[in-house]
Amino acid sequence: MAQHPPATPWALPSITPMLAVPGPLPVPDTDWAFETKWDGARCIVSTSGDGTVRLTSRAGNDVTATYPELKALGGVLRGHGAVLDAEVVVLDASGRSDFGRLQNRMGVADPRRASRLSLDFPARLMIFDVMFLDGRTLLGSPYTERREALSALRLDGSHWSAPAYVQGNGARVWAAVVREGLEGVVAKRLSSAYTPGARSAHWRKTKRVDTLDVVIGGWTQRRGAATGVPGAVLAGVDGPAGLRYAGSVGSGMSERELGELAGYLAVLARSTSPFADRVDVADVHWVEPRLVAEVTASEWTRSGRLRHPVWQRLRPDLTRLDRLP
Repeated sequence: MAQHPPATPWALPSITPMLAVPGPLPVPDTDWAFETKWDGARCIVSTSGDGTVRLTSRAGNDVTATYPELKALGGVLRGHGAVLDAEVVVLDASGRSDFGRLQNRMGVADPRRASRLSLDFPARLMIFDVMFLDGRTLLGSPYTERREALSALRLDGSHWSAPAYVQGNGARVWAAVVREGLEGVVAKRLSSAYTPGARSAHWRKTKRVDTLDVVIGGWTQRRGAATGVPGAVLAGVDGPAGLRYAGSVGSGMSERELGELAGYLAVLARSTSPFADRVDVADVHWVEPRLVAEVTASEWTRSGRLRHPVWQRLRPDLTRLDRLP
């Protein structure tokens, strides 16, 4: 799809990313496309056809200098005026996106430091949509037409690619995601237009999560609530050296559960931390590590903390004493 550069660079529209709603896989799914959900940072890619490229974060910040290895994409797209939707990721040794590795790159503006980090944590751009191409807006075009236009650009390089989608067969795609340990699936209606800035039901994200039991070793006060009502609990898991801190869990608790939990925590109060390692949380109320809760999380971080933990329920049928040998 070679094209000579225009006499003057293309004038590009400013487009904010379209967002997906969380939910289960659609059934029936014949009218849906399924893409891998990458564990990275959303990025709008803009190039006016002059060989340069601009990367903009979901918050609207210019992050071009943060990822110097992606600038060469401007040369690949020379002659094309384009606005693309993508995810910046850093892959692990198995080829899976690793948000913990990406965090080493995020927010770095110093060119020398960004260049050094690009060697240890090379970024890759997963491109999955095109909203403007060579003077024509594609916002109103259906998903299938936009993907055809994206495919015709043949964006397959050392630091970028346009991964394929699967039409229908959502259950099979989900099974592959679970088997490979990927973050999840994004389902997109084949006929859907691109609606900038909107969280649309035509795009649906389903994340893979792990369920596990954790021990409550402390809690923090909920802001604006009566004294003794927790805003979050400090979770731990049993390790060789004792109870190891695994993170703070504050999402998912109902008002009824908070009230019930407050009563239990008051009875189990203690003056010292039950965790074997250091807990870097302020104003903690420590408790005897007896209560067990069920939580879900997307993964473990490299520092041994739960990522995106969500409370599911208290397990009064299972105390820590039951879990000890």
